[in-house]
Amino acid sequence: MKMLQKNQITILFTCIGRRVELLEAFRSAAFDLSIDLTIIGTDASSTVPTFSYCDKSYTVCRIDNQEYIPTLKRIVQENHVDLIIPTIDTDLLILAEHRDAFIALGSNILVSDKDKIQICRDKRLTHSFFAECGVSTPHTVDDVKDYQNGFPCFIKPKNGSSSIYAYKVITRSQLLEKAQEVPEYIIQPFIKGTEYTVDVFCDFSGNPIHIIPRKRLLVRSGEVLVTEICNDEKIISECRQIIRIFKPQGPLTIQLIRDEAGQDYYIEINPRFGGGSPLSMKSGANSALSLLTLLATGSADNSQTDVASANGMVYSRFDHSVAVHANDSIPTISSFHELLPQLERMNVQGVILDLDDTLYAEKEYVKCGFLYLCDTEDCMKGEFERLWQFFEEGVAPIDNLLKEKGLYSETLKKKLLTAYRYHVPTIHLYSGVLDFLREWRDCNPQNKLGLITDGRVEGQNNKIDALAIRAEFEEIIITDELAGFQGDVKRFRKPNPLAFQIMRERLGIDYSQLVYIGDNPKKDFQAPLRLGMQVIQFSPEDGVYA
Repeated sequence: MKMLQKNQITILFTCIGRRVELLEAFRSAAFDLSIDLTIIGTDASSTVPTFSYCDKSYTVCRIDNQEYIPTLKRIVQENHVDLIIPTIDTDLLILAEHRDAFIALGSNILVSDKDKIQICRDKRLTHSFFAECGVSTPHTVDDVKDYQNGFPCFIKPKNGSSSIYAYKVITRSQLLEKAQEVPEYIIQPFIKGTEYTVDVFCDFSGNPIHIIPRKRLLVRSGEVLVTEICNDEKIISECRQIIRIFKPQGPLTIQLIRDEAGQDYYIEINPRFGGGSPLSMKSGANSALSLLTLLATGSADNSQTDVASANGMVYSRFDHSVAVHANDSIPTISSFHELLPQLERMNVQGVILDLDDTLYAEKEYVKCGFLYLCDTEDCMKGEFERLWQFFEEGVAPIDNLLKEKGLYSETLKKKLLTAYRYHVPTIHLYSGVLDFLREWRDCNPQNKLGLITDGRVEGQNNKIDALAIRAEFEEIIITDELAGFQGDVKRFRKPNPLAFQIMRERLGIDYSQLVYIGDNPKKDFQAPLRLGMQVIQFSPEDGVYA
């Protein structure tokens, strides 16, 4: 596995479906590590809830389609994907088979070796593997005529998942009937007892970082709804035996049943993040944080392998809903002259606007700031063209110019940045903005306007005043203000939904009757869509995200 050793990481989650908790765990971990994380999701359905939590999403063909791998390759190349994380069993084998092709594109796949995936996908091989590891496992046969272990018993597909075609049967006649129904089945004696899932995370050499057993207290369609952390030393020791032979690269989910006599029977193993794995992450065994640390630095702390919440900590999951939009279905305008007709079709009562590159051109602000430095700071005189060149190259202009001139110091850099950030700019509204702000209210006295913008409070206020628009809005929220005196301002910026929740309360308008208009597809629309708002992307020709 390639170590990235950088603080900008792009991860592609495939077949992402309903795995919102997993994405949120990675978002939180990236923030804690100060990593700029871009999350891309793919799925065969355009309406999966996770798309509202991705920076970019793609509706792709099914895994069994011959275009599946070529489609993923195009996505990886277009987005410079660093790592692919599969989330369902059926995706593991095909991605393992094409791992080298993705490595050649500069990406990698968080997947164990092909032979280990085959062990997991065929439950006959799973039975033999557990026996090889020296742990108990139910006796398994794949022909109904060979089953001699009494009733009740359990019949399920040899490569099934999500409890599909899995049945507890009571009599031989019922078993014969189900054997005709279940494709390529296996049969095992039914083990009565307590079910456990063990969430394992290893480094890229197969060394365990986290081993967290938890009881499965309530399950729906094979996925846990209520679970209890249980740091059982016997289970942890047995799982170490399994890990030593399996050597997973990244996540591993192990399932077992402890019978009434205290004997553990191992029944399932899957080399991916299980549906309930975010619950172990919440408990303290944060494998998302460990993975990002591995990618960013090349190492992760495995000195506290078994540390998590105290035994008995219970987590209960619940369903939630979000408004879903395919990326290409988000309405886009390039001029405010197009906005009123669009809003009439949406039937909304409140409009919330972004500031930078939505109401005015941010490049105009940058130019104004550079000119101010060149006019007021001796070390910057005559250097406008060089500052602008650095800006267009996407590198830090002030840092690089000071280094180029041999003048760099943290003190001087801070002085110049402060002057730049707090200067009073000369900037102008995009054509049609002021007309829209006034016409929108004229359309209906009940219509309301709000402004939500990220950035330093003094700088954003200077922009608002320079544009002379403060009086046009019922409410203005500069997200950095929400941090107060002690909070980290980055935690309160978009896509944090807090500013939108406050704005909704202040305006007194239901989310379904609000629309947010912004320019940045990566951060502007996630929170509004999750809350049930409508969105419009403003894409001016001179915008940063045009």
